[in-house]
Amino acid sequence: MAEHAGDVFHHVRDATHFELPQFLGGVSPELPRFVLMGHTYQLTKFMVLQVVAGLLTLAIFWGLSRHIRAGRPARGRFWNFWEMLAVAIRDDVARPAIGTGHHHEDISPGDGHNDIPHSHGTDLQHGATDHGHGIEDTGLHPADKYLPYVWSCFFYVLFCNLLGAVPWLGSATGHLAVTIAFAVVTLIVVIKSGAEKLGFLGFWKALVPSMDLPGAMAYALKPMIWVIEFVGLIIKHGVLAVRLFANIMAGHTVIAVILGYIALAGAPEFPYPALFWLIMPASIFGQIGIGMLELFVAFLQAYVFAFLAALFIGAAVHPH
Repeated sequence: MAEHAGDVFHHVRDATHFELPQFLGGVSPELPRFVLMGHTYQLTKFMVLQVVAGLLTLAIFWGLSRHIRAGRPARGRFWNFWEMLAVAIRDDVARPAIGTGHHHEDISPGDGHNDIPHSHGTDLQHGATDHGHGIEDTGLHPADKYLPYVWSCFFYVLFCNLLGAVPWLGSATGHLAVTIAFAVVTLIVVIKSGAEKLGFLGFWKALVPSMDLPGAMAYALKPMIWVIEFVGLIIKHGVLAVRLFANIMAGHTVIAVILGYIALAGAPEFPYPALFWLIMPASIFGQIGIGMLELFVAFLQAYVFAFLAALFIGAAVHPH
């Protein structure tokens, strides 16, 4: 399209319309504006896709929760697939990363001395307890308090990523503003979780590890260490945003570049027109291979985001 000439990144940018195939007109009608508190805002493609991702998450897990609340196992490959992912995030991400807060939590699974054994299978609604370590008889692992946010991170980011695999849509997670918003929300959850466990001042004081230092040296070093740890806390969440944005945007850019070879070889000014019949199939097969890799990356980056969020929450509530 003429308005995109020279802009090779237009396919990964946000827009006020959806791009459609040429036989449907090339572009969709302009998305509407809306007024909120006296200000006019433009609805954009990525806003719509984020709402779609949220609705998909609600629809799937509302249906899954109906099975579990009724006390019956989820049946069918569709429901079993989503329950499998939810159980995997609970047992292999949230619980190990956040821990129990007891000194036995670092014992590896399978040695017979775990604080709390994992539950497997379709038993999504049940946890486990260990009265020997003073854990309350709630039927839940202590880390399950933070599980809803970890689940939300994984599935919402996953659906945002997967929407990018649908032609003429896009990945909202390929926009830095979106991933920064995710990272800011995670930072707020981390601070809130730490403040609830240690107290507001206790959380900020816990940024400095316990050190047996003489009085004068402690007064000199601890403020500097606190500043370093505070900056590190902000940087860690900044990296959380950049990691997700860069991986998703890079994949879509590579796909666009590979397909762009077809347009380049088919242009009238291309000096070797016979090469079009070599470049065109090679580009298509290359796009298919990269597209399959992108599906893997969609799941991987959702997993990494959820894992790091759980790790940061664990470090906040168990600062030792």
